Amino acid sequence: MQSRNDFGFSLVGKRALVTGASSGIGRHIALMLASAGADVVVAARRRDRLDTVKSEIEVLGRRALGVELDVTDRDSVEKGIETAETELGDLDILINNAGIAETAPFLEMTEEAWSNIVETNLTGVWRVAQVVARRMAARKSGAIINISSALGLAVQKNQANYASAKAAVNQLTRVMALELGRVNVRVNAIAPGYFRTEINGDFFASQQGRAYIEKLFPRRLGALCEMDGPILLLASDAGSFITGTVVPVEGGALLKSL
Repeated sequence: MQSRNDFGFSLVGKRALVTGASSGIGRHIALMLASAGADVVVAARRRDRLDTVKSEIEVLGRRALGVELDVTDRDSVEKGIETAETELGDLDILINNAGIAETAPFLEMTEEAWSNIVETNLTGVWRVAQVVARRMAARKSGAIINISSALGLAVQKNQANYASAKAAVNQLTRVMALELGRVNVRVNAIAPGYFRTEINGDFFASQQGRAYIEKLFPRRLGALCEMDGPILLLASDAGSFITGTVVPVEGGALLKSL
């Protein structure tokens, strides 16, 4: 057996696509993959932010490409992935990260609020994964990581749309792993808990936000770097015998005591 010291967690020679990469968790993952040696395609709807992330990756000495991609639009997805592989090369890794949030009590949730979340957070994940997986399957190689949520494993008030979509992503991940295993494409998911990002920073700095943090088991938010290990494991050859898993990264927030 080849020693893990020969390759392990290194992504040198790999090419990755990260959706929703213009900010927050997606941006962090893109930079982390580049730090591990990967060339990275950053995809999102906001072109100006993509150019910034692309430059940050290039500073790390890796090749980078920014691609405008809307996960709710099949033509946009097809075109973006074709551009990515034409300009940077065949994709080895997909980080399916794009997502949105919109909360409302169940009895007050509108059709639009439900549909928006499901279209982006579930159908968008399926759409990107299918386009990329078809290419990976033809090459008989690849690793796909869907970014789910701890709310796909537990529930919270006012999150019927979001929690339902993320729970479905978990099941989608398992079905994909089952169907793609024979063509050497691994599929796993990460289920993050609460991490501080530019989107939620103001809320968690408020009195209400700090009170909420005190209710969490770890009594703190996660740091984005605390997702690096699990993602790198699942993306690299170090995780070559892992597929069909949903890995919670939530500091024990899901733990319950009777």
